[in-house]
Amino acid sequence: MEARPLLQKNTCTIKNRNDEIRDCQPSLDDLISLQEAAKLSGLSQPHLSLMIRQGKLWGRKIGRNWVTTKQAVQEYLARDRKPGPKQLKGT
Repeated sequence: MEARPLLQKNTCTIKNRNDEIRDCQPSLDDLISLQEAAKLSGLSQPHLSLMIRQGKLWGRKIGRNWVTTKQAVQEYLARDRKPGPKQLKGT
């Protein structure tokens, strides 16, 4: 069985029905830290890592650090996000 490389060359975004990002990996040169992503986006590092864990933003954990790409952050910010309290189902 061939070992799958940690990161591949192509950057792409594939979304499923739940608007989650599927496994698609950029090159090492495209990776940015969440600290840099937070500066670019105006969002906090904890929020960005939450979005990655929920599958709403592409990212990977390398060691103890989360990384993403500038393109992934820009695509996340371009999506229609509705801030504020959410309505409870059945009300």
